[in-house]
Amino acid sequence: MPIATVNPFTGRTEQEFEAHDDTEVERRIAAADAAYHSLKGTTFAERAGWMRAAADLLEEDVEELARLITVEMGRPIAGARAEILKSAKGLRFYAEHAEGFLAPEQLADPARVGASAAGTRYAPLGVVLAVMPWNYPFWQVLRFAGPALMAGNTGLLKHASNVPQAALYLDTLFERAGFPTGAFHSLLIPASRVENVLRDPRVKAATLTGSEPAGRSLAAIAGSEVKHVVLELGGSDPFIVMPSADIERAAAVAVTARNQNNGQSCIAAKRFIVHTDVYEEFVRRFTEGVAALTVGDPLDAATDIGPLATESGRNELAEQVADALAQGATALTGGYVPERPGWFYAPTVLTDVTPAMRLYLEEAFGPVATVHRVADQQEALRVANGTTFGLSSSVWTRDPDQQDWFVGALDAGAVFVNGMTASHPELPFGGVKDSGVGRELAAAGIREFCNLQTVWRA
Repeated sequence: MPIATVNPFTGRTEQEFEAHDDTEVERRIAAADAAYHSLKGTTFAERAGWMRAAADLLEEDVEELARLITVEMGRPIAGARAEILKSAKGLRFYAEHAEGFLAPEQLADPARVGASAAGTRYAPLGVVLAVMPWNYPFWQVLRFAGPALMAGNTGLLKHASNVPQAALYLDTLFERAGFPTGAFHSLLIPASRVENVLRDPRVKAATLTGSEPAGRSLAAIAGSEVKHVVLELGGSDPFIVMPSADIERAAAVAVTARNQNNGQSCIAAKRFIVHTDVYEEFVRRFTEGVAALTVGDPLDAATDIGPLATESGRNELAEQVADALAQGATALTGGYVPERPGWFYAPTVLTDVTPAMRLYLEEAFGPVATVHRVADQQEALRVANGTTFGLSSSVWTRDPDQQDWFVGALDAGAVFVNGMTASHPELPFGGVKDSGVGRELAAAGIREFCNLQTVWRA
């Protein structure tokens, strides 16, 4: 893929960029390493001041950046604006809480280990490489960068090749805010050159948000170098609806949960698992809501669904749906590529999906929902856990015992009860099984790229 801004609404290439050559990549790695040795000697208060300044810059530039997101990857403008404001909130969260999250801890009775004092402290690791996707081009980068820099690490960003202007804005953001030169830089390189960067001894760890194959590849390289990784590799999240649920509210939330960001979200609900007693009502309400979504220009505030970010992604989704329809699935709405310019796919609800179809197990990255009828909570759980993914989940029931049962039984990094799955700076984010390893956000996220050092004093 060339490093270029290609407008998914028109299919036209807006701007192309030259990749950084080896000399420039070496300069940036060296700058990040030098900045680390400077940054780790600063105080939390100094770093917090710079981090708040970075948040201020995002808010000052919110309209420009929202339009940039929309032009580069097609997100409707209201959601793009919300992404920038959420990113600023995340930076401020770590500016406020980093010192507390990384506070040293002391044994209450050090004599038990033959010491006068003993405990632990958190120390930064050094340069961390971030390999990031296009679907949340600011939030997914900054939810790593905020805690990493507040801990005293420095960062190198290899962003997706179709959001180069987002990468270039982020390249200078933290230096503009006051951080040492080199504390955070972007590398305009193709995926094929990531391995050399990760193997550089000055790079101490890596984080990747993206596809499962990309995560496996990065983890294999990091493993051979004995370097720590955090991986967030997507999901096929279940949205379970039981008889005691508020069906009207569940169906309304389901429309947003599936179609946020044009359906291109790792934590979007994708498989709707509905008890037979409420199946007909839920499906009717849900399908009506999906069919009513406005598809159009993502820069128009009235648009609910814009184009998918890439032509290849749209084609992959169309192939998944075609496979399901050919094998007997039913499209209650959508199920086709609209006849219009741009990389659109009609918002779709599919029923009668079977394990023989690709969509039963594969992640659908676009506005396509599959609905599954189940007889009881045990069958709901079997369907929900019957995938290799385990990122998040949503359960709708007003029965407290049933809520607790699902929370304890679901194979997922998060369970949201009577609400839509979302990421919050205050809560850990990550998955199990093929959805990845490690956690982002909250205290867990800032500690991922720290050395938990034991300190013992005689």
